[in-house]
Amino acid sequence: MREPVPALEMSVGQREVLELLARSQSGAHREVVRAKALLMAADGQADAAIGRALSVSPGSVSNWRARFAEDGVARLGEVRKGRGRKASIPQETIEKILDLTQNYRPEGETHWSCRTMADAVGVSKDTVQRVWSARGLKPHRVDTFKLSNDPRFEEKLVDVVGLYLNPPEKAIVLCADEKSSVQALDRTQASLPMVRGRGETMTHDYKRHGTTTLFAALDVLTGMVIGQCLPRHRHQEFLKFLRTIDREVPNELTIHLILDNYATHKHPNAQAWLAKHPRFHLHFTPTSSSWLNLVERWFRELTDKALRRGVFHSVPDLIDSIQEYLDAHNDDPRPYVWTATAESILAKVARGRIALEKIS
Repeated sequence: MREPVPALEMSVGQREVLELLARSQSGAHREVVRAKALLMAADGQADAAIGRALSVSPGSVSNWRARFAEDGVARLGEVRKGRGRKASIPQETIEKILDLTQNYRPEGETHWSCRTMADAVGVSKDTVQRVWSARGLKPHRVDTFKLSNDPRFEEKLVDVVGLYLNPPEKAIVLCADEKSSVQALDRTQASLPMVRGRGETMTHDYKRHGTTTLFAALDVLTGMVIGQCLPRHRHQEFLKFLRTIDREVPNELTIHLILDNYATHKHPNAQAWLAKHPRFHLHFTPTSSSWLNLVERWFRELTDKALRRGVFHSVPDLIDSIQEYLDAHNDDPRPYVWTATAESILAKVARGRIALEKIS
């Protein structure tokens, strides 16, 4: 059996140069691919695995390793005489693909596909895909974001992240929120079971049988969830849930409750109740920052695993299903581990604001 190839040795400075080149949107295509290959080799990946990931031969990767060991990054973009794969398209064509992808849109459409780009440039769709893959470009995908305009954004962020990374002693940190208007949807016909070659099927239309609101509080340390379904989403229901938390949490623990800025959470009746229960401490996330509340992850899993494909003949049926999922989760809870520091988030937000300012 062939001995595994050791990780490619490189200095901190060399890695920084290669990482910069690998992210480049304007550098030569072959240099970008070679930089990515060398970084993967430095991470201990085998030549064959690198070749499959970058659509090059393992022999090329091996040659690049040897060349780097001899010359470092000084002659990274050079191709030795008589070596290397002959270019199938000119560098100008690659640059044209990149320019169109990042700065223009096809007429009448919102984004490029491999075929529309291939028709526009006069190459094969596989060539377009290779160029996009090498640069990490995915025109068919779009991510959502929104930068908070909360004037106290930094203060609230530091407060919440501090609770995640350095929770206080003799206290419990709970991420709480409401999943409102959960619908009890019933299908108009029975679903068909999964069989070989075909997944489970269900009708596209449905019957509505009413809604419920799920109040939930996630224990950051253990992953346990305190949950309660209530008919509406008002301050009266919020007070009921606060009383439920008060009963569930041992009396000797201080309660730090992370919430969003919904008006229900700041209602005078709620504030009056909290004043009589000083072990409760409320921490509000910045506006437009639901991602900062870990219970949202649990809501997402609940939706994917118990609600989206569920069939509910009534609201009580829906509530029973939610409770069943909640009980199963609490039988084997797993916490969501928060790792990002406030400083790293603030730096990312600052970059986002700079990017928006350039566009506007």
